[in-house]
Amino acid sequence: MTTASRAPRSARRGTDRAARLRSALDTKAAPYAFIAPFFLLFGVFGLFPLLYTAWVSLHDWSLIGGNEGFVGLENYRVLLGDAKFWNALANTLGIFAIAVVPQLLAALLLADALNRIVRGRGLLQIALIIPYVTSIAAMAIVFSTLFGTEYGMVNQFLGLFGIDPVNWRGGRLSSWTAIAVMVDWRWTGYNTLIYLAAMQAVPKDLYEAAALDGASALRRFWRITVPMMRPTILFTVIISTIGQMQLFTEPAVFDTGGAMAGGTQGQYQTVMMLVFQEAFRYGDYGYGSAVSWVLFLVIVVLGLVNVLITGRIKGAS
Repeated sequence: MTTASRAPRSARRGTDRAARLRSALDTKAAPYAFIAPFFLLFGVFGLFPLLYTAWVSLHDWSLIGGNEGFVGLENYRVLLGDAKFWNALANTLGIFAIAVVPQLLAALLLADALNRIVRGRGLLQIALIIPYVTSIAAMAIVFSTLFGTEYGMVNQFLGLFGIDPVNWRGGRLSSWTAIAVMVDWRWTGYNTLIYLAAMQAVPKDLYEAAALDGASALRRFWRITVPMMRPTILFTVIISTIGQMQLFTEPAVFDTGGAMAGGTQGQYQTVMMLVFQEAFRYGDYGYGSAVSWVLFLVIVVLGLVNVLITGRIKGAS
């Protein structure tokens, strides 16, 4: 065989090798290239701020003086003995308890009602999402008027039943209730649309078979709809837990003083309001960062509890 006849064969082998290399890159490297932008953005805007906040929490860091020295876990030691932090954490958990459960239950019932409607469903869906896209400033004005002590519409309505006017900002439970109403008004429609999408994916044959067996509408709802929506319900529970533990906007606009104190006695100051107050009002970035990191750990623990409950429910099903 001559050199001229061997050259094309070696060239073909080189071409085949290059083609196999390109194919390997397409199947192995392409998926990582597609998801790389997410991890890049997460690293810049998510992971780096998180780690930098942890670094700041280990220092005496002020607004004017900047980094004034390494103090180790001193900010965390002070935090554990700070009554303001425990008060803010209790407020956050209290508002979470009275807001999330009614919110998700109302969203589930509204989604079931919408699922039964044939005409006008699109308009109702738009109406439900309006609170979510409404301006926060407009919401503050409306709810400040509704929950006014002297001339608020809520107190006027309660007066029809002989109930004395309530100082909604003056008491702990009353302020929690008012903020929970604001939270539910804003997020119930959002969760309703998530539940509605999950309900529409449930096979209609199951409902028809249950109806033929004589099951009532309520029984079909609890025996078919809710079990089939279990993953979606658990998803909304976890997302609501994370969101409500970071509650800031609603109590901040409810706080007319603007000092993020959460009332005269801190009766509705949440942990995020405390972080804002310590970092941006008092200029103590180190302590504010420590509070935010403890809140992050609390959210992680609650998330793990949700995952544990989810696993037990799946194991029991």
